[in-house]
Amino acid sequence: MEKTVTMNGGDYSVVEEEGKAGFGGGVEDVYGEDSATEDQLVTPWTVSVASGYTLLRDPHHNKGLGFNEKERDAHYLRGLLPPAVFTQELQEKKLMHNLRKYDVPLHRYMAMMDLQERNERLFYKLLIDNVEELLPVVYTPTVGEACQKYGSIFSRPQGLYISLKEKGKILEVLKNWPEKSIQVIVVTDGERILGLGDLGCQCLPVTIDVGTNNEQLLKDEFYIGLRHKRATGQEYAELLDEFMNAVKQNYGEKVLVQFEDFANHNAFELLSRYRSTHLVFNDDIQGTASVVLAGLIAALKLVGGTLADHTFLFLGAGEAGTGIAELIALEISKQTKAPLEETRKKIWLVDSRGLIVSSRKESLQHFKKPWAHEHEPVKALLDAVKAIKPTVLIGSSGVGKTFTKEVVEAMSSFNKKPLILALSNPTSQSECTAEEAYTWSKGRAIFASGSPFDPVEYDGKVFVPGQANNAYIFPGFGLGLIISGAIRVHDDMLLAASEALAVQVGQENFDKGLIYPPFTNIRKISAHIAAKVAAKAYELGLASRLPRPKDLVKYAESCMYSPIYRSYR
Repeated sequence: MEKTVTMNGGDYSVVEEEGKAGFGGGVEDVYGEDSATEDQLVTPWTVSVASGYTLLRDPHHNKGLGFNEKERDAHYLRGLLPPAVFTQELQEKKLMHNLRKYDVPLHRYMAMMDLQERNERLFYKLLIDNVEELLPVVYTPTVGEACQKYGSIFSRPQGLYISLKEKGKILEVLKNWPEKSIQVIVVTDGERILGLGDLGCQCLPVTIDVGTNNEQLLKDEFYIGLRHKRATGQEYAELLDEFMNAVKQNYGEKVLVQFEDFANHNAFELLSRYRSTHLVFNDDIQGTASVVLAGLIAALKLVGGTLADHTFLFLGAGEAGTGIAELIALEISKQTKAPLEETRKKIWLVDSRGLIVSSRKESLQHFKKPWAHEHEPVKALLDAVKAIKPTVLIGSSGVGKTFTKEVVEAMSSFNKKPLILALSNPTSQSECTAEEAYTWSKGRAIFASGSPFDPVEYDGKVFVPGQANNAYIFPGFGLGLIISGAIRVHDDMLLAASEALAVQVGQENFDKGLIYPPFTNIRKISAHIAAKVAAKAYELGLASRLPRPKDLVKYAESCMYSPIYRSYR
């Protein structure tokens, strides 16, 4: 059978034969480790066979007290470990017990990162088995604080740093990374991290450091990035172009580049420039749009009607707001066969200067112009709500406390079940809290947010707020692109991902007012999203992995990373 390259959840990849997926799923598997079943013995190779003290310091192979008696003899570990032998499950139980003792979320985050640096498989097992509890630690909101304080808590580099110092040498820098078979790259320039603004060099796996305009960081003696103002214009464009070309040269045509947390002016430009030449995806524009559209499709079961029956008002007209708006318009166009120009008229946006209307068109940035409809100028959000009378209010402004009591009460005055999405991250930047939305609407709002909120009791009923979390979409979306060998991203793939997520919401979720499924099922959800995205890639003629697997859901599941310990010979 034809061998196919597939994705895992780590930093490396695995080659598998279709129908014979190993326990680990997979990528170019030179030593057979990931294709081995749980019962098969594998060799812990690094450059040579890892053993003794070196093995205990290798996070990819280290098992700590999980090494059994035979492994301790075979790999010169006697005396280097206490005599007790723990199962991976017992190690996990102990770690969760310790993590729950931390009162400060950032300390919990630091403990998790410390675990990742010493025992990779245990880190991922802990995260997979306790995803709802730990996701707020490794993702929003705690990761926002970690990025803000990264210079102070930095101990060991975990990603790749490409700065202006490396201009002309980026291909050499990529070759310095130890793993050679790379299928997904998440990259940022750090200019717009969550709703926190410019955090310079203090973030993602691949950081393009062109400087920072954050004066606080420039004055911070512990700041780890370049200490000058951000490069712009030609200097910036040339560095990004060199990076994108080097990525393709080093890793091939089908490597997925996920743009993350670029500022508006660069996010749209980069996506537009490279979407026809590279396999690229912008999580803030496209990922956010896909997860929000999924929530809206699911919410129709609660509010009734079709998407075309609703009127949408956004606070925020940046990459998230306009990206969501465009995908909603595309979905309505697909359902009604109406032209996109027509379906956009159901959607209104408010930016820092008020409602976007046609009289402002000449002064608008290019990505806002499609949303400039005929209407008299309106300055305040409350006045826009009263004038437009939307059924759906979506916040993507990055400014907290903007959905005031008056705004929510106005939404509730002309909607039996107002749909309110406060999407800005982290929690401090949320347009309103879950408690505020439920209380001010007298328990009638259907609410979801970008950051997590606890359940709320109102008038004797418990409401469980949903989280419109991009992590519902981007893992499954990326997996779908990889298992199909997609060569480009098409908007129809995003619609397919949204629809696949929406159908995962069950009646028991709707009964609690939820419009997203429980995150505990994320691996199953991601497999279904991957299958739908891959199917769309085959349908559009954008898939290169042939022949097409018979069961895409099973194939997606077989390609997922498994964190279970391997047995060493």
